[in-house]
Amino acid sequence: MERLDMLRARIEKFNEDRNWDQFHSPANLAKSISIEANELLECFQWNEEDYNIENVKEELADVINYCLQMANKLNVDVIDIVNKKMDKSEKKYPVEKAKGVSTKYNKL
Repeated sequence: MERLDMLRARIEKFNEDRNWDQFHSPANLAKSISIEANELLECFQWNEEDYNIENVKEELADVINYCLQMANKLNVDVIDIVNKKMDKSEKKYPVEKAKGVSTKYNKL
């Protein structure tokens, strides 16, 4: 079993053991992802260079945890959906136009 599958199974068991799946609708998980992403952003609120890496790792883990739960709930393969999105992004942002610039794809 690959590491990502083992992690997904661990998260699933954690929730099953506590009977929390009942609270994990796609909408609730999307809200939780947003909330945790804002807590991650808060780590950099007043200083972008002098931040607590342990706090950053904890908040990042929360975001990833909820993202994996949402993927499980929607029965989607994380590797597959990220690869499909990367395929689209590579077309939107060709290297020869996008390299070294932060311009949105429709303005390249």
